[in-house]
Amino acid sequence: RHDAKEWPCSHRCLGRAMMKEIVVGCVRWKELLDHLVKLKQKGSKRQQPGVRVLLRIGLYQLFIMDKVPAHAAVDSTVELAKRTGLKQQSGFINAVLRGYAREEEETRALIEDLQDSQPHIGWSHPEWLYKIWAKRFGAEATKALMKWNNTPAPNFARVNKLRCSVYDALKTWEEEEVLTEEVKRDWIDEKQLYSIRVPKALSELQSFQSGFFYMQDPSTLLSVQTLDPKPGERILDMCAAPGGKACFIAQKMENTGTLIASDIDAERLKMVAENCERMGIECLETVESSDLLSQEKFAATFDKVLIDVPCSNSGVMRRRIDVRWRLSKEEIAKLHETQFQILQNAANLVRVGGVIVYSTCSIDEQENHHVLRRFLKRCGENFEMRKERQLTPFEDKTDGAYIAMIEKTAE
Repeated sequence: RHDAKEWPCSHRCLGRAMMKEIVVGCVRWKELLDHLVKLKQKGSKRQQPGVRVLLRIGLYQLFIMDKVPAHAAVDSTVELAKRTGLKQQSGFINAVLRGYAREEEETRALIEDLQDSQPHIGWSHPEWLYKIWAKRFGAEATKALMKWNNTPAPNFARVNKLRCSVYDALKTWEEEEVLTEEVKRDWIDEKQLYSIRVPKALSELQSFQSGFFYMQDPSTLLSVQTLDPKPGERILDMCAAPGGKACFIAQKMENTGTLIASDIDAERLKMVAENCERMGIECLETVESSDLLSQEKFAATFDKVLIDVPCSNSGVMRRRIDVRWRLSKEEIAKLHETQFQILQNAANLVRVGGVIVYSTCSIDEQENHHVLRRFLKRCGENFEMRKERQLTPFEDKTDGAYIAMIEKTAE
């Protein structure tokens, strides 16, 4: 490992955006890039980590990025090797990259073939995950899903109508040279969400500082729309941090009634409070999960409960770029148990006639429908399923998400 300040591909010569694209891209495309390295490698000896990383950087620029000439990709990577203590290996790196540069057309054809014949390599995902998805969704839908996961995600902003009108938000964005386009989905209200392109850091925008908007992906709005908060209700956001859904709930409540935001992590609850202050929210109170579950005054008192449970993030891999490489079947099984326990806790907090909306950003049935099926099998005499929906990129053109709404019909 070397100090990033030594790297010639720092923002001084490549630009911060390009440097980020290379780093993020190499993580996304690791399986494919490593496969290309193996094809040029003699014997079974693995390259040392630094060499492997540099080859990924060079190959990513050659075959995934469109903006870097081949000679520049090779020369800059070789120079990087020399400046990071890998001068002895620079000849090998140069040979591999120049070989691939000469074979560009053949290599692009090879990659295209891999995307059909060995999709987990061609689209750079773990093989076990590809097999699960292909069995559930089919091969073509799974290829579309993996392609989506390798595509950079846009930025989305939900207008905060507690601070401004849509007109004021759009006018301010225009003055700040923010490019906008309305996002339309069947679960999103008109003029509620916009994709935005900003000319500088978000925190520097006056519209951000004034709480005119909250950065929020389209799929995350589904759970709150399903919850359908009303002014004057008593609502619990049970896994609230960092607060995006709680802020949206408060807006739907028109800042009246009672909104409790809870989380297991006291430090993350501070983030909820900070976001609420920026967004002008006054009806929200934060309560740590331990207090929420131990105090009798909260039992069976809420009209509506939202539980956006901890999950694998398998539906948002285009944003959580490392998830595919660290996720395992064992972790998903553990998450199922945690999710089931949280749902059971929520059951004790909602009143009869009230509803619970269970939500994840996962596309895995074990975290979604299977949790609800297990819960209803145990508590079905007191709860009924009212609504269930799974969003997927290949069907809904948005990140993956799941919601289920159940009503408490008896104590």
